Amino acid sequence: MKRPEQVIHKAVADHIRVRGVKGLVWFHVGQSNYGRNPKGKAIQAAINKGLGVRKGVSDFILLHDSKFFALEIKPKGRSPSEEQYQFLADVEAAGGFSTWTVGIDRALAVLEAWKLLKGTVT
Repeated sequence: MKRPEQVIHKAVADHIRVRGVKGLVWFHVGQSNYGRNPKGKAIQAAINKGLGVRKGVSDFILLHDSKFFALEIKPKGRSPSEEQYQFLADVEAAGGFSTWTVGIDRALAVLEAWKLLKGTVT
């Protein structure tokens, strides 16, 4: 089964790899899935919390020209969680740039507006 969000994220990552501006540092924040075992999930969640892993971190984190960017991407019909909205607000409060979008077209338009991609999608 294809997951719409993953398909969108992969397409955006492919665009960044090919069209990213020189000097762009970026990464995708992977989703954690520790299997179906509730005990295993609880143990890993406790470990992550102790390590400082934060809920709600945006899908794409980008750094360019001393500027920090956070981009959350959702498929049609979905919106960010409370933790994701808080992360976006915290990035803005710290002087960074952040937003959330629906779909690949809007995500690419945001990256282009932030001048992180060369060229434009026609």
